[in-house]
Amino acid sequence: MKSYFITVIGVLGLSIASMAQIADSATYLADVKKELNVVWPKNRTINLVFHGHSVPAGYWHDHEVHTMESYPILTLDKVKTHYPYAVVNAIVTAIGGENSIKGQTRFESDVLVHKPDVLFIDYALNDRFSDINKVREAWEKMIQSAQAKGIKTILVTPSPDQRLDILDAKNPLEPYVQMIHQLAEKYHTGLADPYVQFKAIAKRGELKNYMSHVNHPNKIGHEVIVNELVKWLK
Repeated sequence: MKSYFITVIGVLGLSIASMAQIADSATYLADVKKELNVVWPKNRTINLVFHGHSVPAGYWHDHEVHTMESYPILTLDKVKTHYPYAVVNAIVTAIGGENSIKGQTRFESDVLVHKPDVLFIDYALNDRFSDINKVREAWEKMIQSAQAKGIKTILVTPSPDQRLDILDAKNPLEPYVQMIHQLAEKYHTGLADPYVQFKAIAKRGELKNYMSHVNHPNKIGHEVIVNELVKWLK
């Protein structure tokens, strides 16, 4: 009897552990990728929704908004190259200067209303100025609301702020990056991790070449983010 309970507990432990992990990029969006391959007249419109702050909104220097060089539109371009028969919308619900606490309050009215097939959430760059417990609560509410409607969700780690040394493990962004990883594991969502790519760029001393502004990427900076996002859609 004792060994039976140990076995059951062990199996339960393995089951819980298997659930507490980031989704598999090879299978997580399998249904969406199948739909992207459907040819007219049986195809339908696929909605990719990008929720966050000024970076997905396309802000560069001097408050200029470079929509066509922002990662949501560049992602759309990559997706369309890969799926030539698909009808795809890139819907940007991002607002410059916003954090996740505010973004969560308009989640139902501004995001869910678009019925996303895939939702990307990118707030950490601004979230670092707010209490991490309140930030975590906001992200969790958004993730839970999306999952309740069967929406596939990709959590996005931040692009850099040149006022911070992102190679320093104690920089203010780091706890929020770790939080995103933890939430992706907890909720078994997708994770796009451009932050680690920007760290590699910073290590080469080339970060300024990827930035249009102190905390806004230029086109090649946005392409770093795109490359991490499209891994989930190819």
